[in-house]
Amino acid sequence: MAATVKTQPEQLRDRTKAFALRVIRLFRSLPYKPDAQVLGKQMLRCGTSVAANYRAVCRSRSKAEFISRMGVVVEEADEAVLWLELLTESGIVPEEKTLELLAEARELTAIFTASQHTARSAA
Repeated sequence: MAATVKTQPEQLRDRTKAFALRVIRLFRSLPYKPDAQVLGKQMLRCGTSVAANYRAVCRSRSKAEFISRMGVVVEEADEAVLWLELLTESGIVPEEKTLELLAEARELTAIFTASQHTARSAA
């Protein structure tokens, strides 16, 4: 039986959900100290928001709505990069623990930024 090939939006939905789950796992591993919890909650909020808002992008009813919602996804993904960098650079989390997650956050930011630019130029 032939395997079904997922569309790019389906692949990105899966990828953003996997990213959100990884963010949740990182948050759960943080020390229970005020600075770690404040930064961690910010990372948790925007990291999971990437997945939720990308799902909303997939339900856009117009190009303008798509561009607007994609802007939110770009902002949340970029914000996730910031919180991950702060968790690492402050010494709260060892770099090895955030390296792959940070790379994924940066890559998702680049993908969604490019998608928004493409949609804008085609509008």
